[in-house]
Amino acid sequence: MVQEYTTAQVKEHNSKGSVWILIHNDVYDVTPFLNEHPGGEEVLLEQAGKEATETFEDVGHSSDAREMMEKFKIGTLVAAERKADLPKKSDADWKEPSDASSSDSSLKSWILPVALGLIATAVYRLYFMS
Repeated sequence: MVQEYTTAQVKEHNSKGSVWILIHNDVYDVTPFLNEHPGGEEVLLEQAGKEATETFEDVGHSSDAREMMEKFKIGTLVAAERKADLPKKSDADWKEPSDASSSDSSLKSWILPVALGLIATAVYRLYFMS
């Protein structure tokens, strides 16, 4: 059976000695991961004892990071306190679209600088080479 915790219990673990966070209604004890976290321990300490789903998803963690976090899962939030879950972002959500609109936008992104460069060159030659 999966251990269940309340948000009050999670809130008690908000110091460097014991860091629990809530992500997608699951409870994680990330205390042993503080020194290994690529973003530094401050990132985890800032979320200690709190709901961190939105922050976790906003960063765009890789599938490897999502797999790694499973070893820190210690339980789940009690059913009465669970929130509607935010969708999990997959690696595909973070990649550029490969359709025609993507190539159109990349084309537009360099046309303006090239055009401005040509105009600047013409103005320079007109005024300073005469």
